[in-house]
Amino acid sequence: MFSYSKIDDNDLQKLALKGDVLAEEALVERYMRLVRMCARPLFLAGGDSEDLIQEGMFGLISAVRQYDPAQKTSFKTFAEHCIKNRLLTAVKSASSTKHIPLNAGVSLDTLLSDESQTPPLAYAEMFQTSPEEQVLARENKRNKEEFFLSILEKLSKFEKCVLRNYLNGLSYKEIAQISCKDEKAVDNAIQRIRRKLAQNFKSGDFSRS
Repeated sequence: MFSYSKIDDNDLQKLALKGDVLAEEALVERYMRLVRMCARPLFLAGGDSEDLIQEGMFGLISAVRQYDPAQKTSFKTFAEHCIKNRLLTAVKSASSTKHIPLNAGVSLDTLLSDESQTPPLAYAEMFQTSPEEQVLARENKRNKEEFFLSILEKLSKFEKCVLRNYLNGLSYKEIAQISCKDEKAVDNAIQRIRRKLAQNFKSGDFSRS
């Protein structure tokens, strides 16, 4: 039986462009975790999880249909760029003033793991539109790091475990298996984390230099 799982990204993308629906579905499935990894920090900052993942999926599908191997960029890199751009557009169109400090903050994933490959300012730079705003983001980096570190101090060991795996794109089922809990416990932990983040935001001070 023919297996798409054994085909590399470039060949799958070529098949998808030729109209092979199964090849496109296989490539999208392969990068679903990347979509979740890009969308979930934004959900924690105040977005809607399913809406953001859907927007990220649109970005991924766009990458499948627009990727050009001749540009010497890996499909994964191009896909991540398309996903984040799509999320940027979605958040900018829907964001309100109260969400801006969080959406322009540092990545919680960066603070949770020394092994994270996400630069501390990845999300800040993603949500800035001018060089001036990027400079301001860098100037505020220390305050934002302190803000998120203060959140982590309020999380239990289980909540930190859930958050780390959640931001790494794992499903509720996968997190439940790793933590030896049920999916409801994982969902409850995510909701508690969101509440703690929201409480910290309300009491946080972003104006100090």
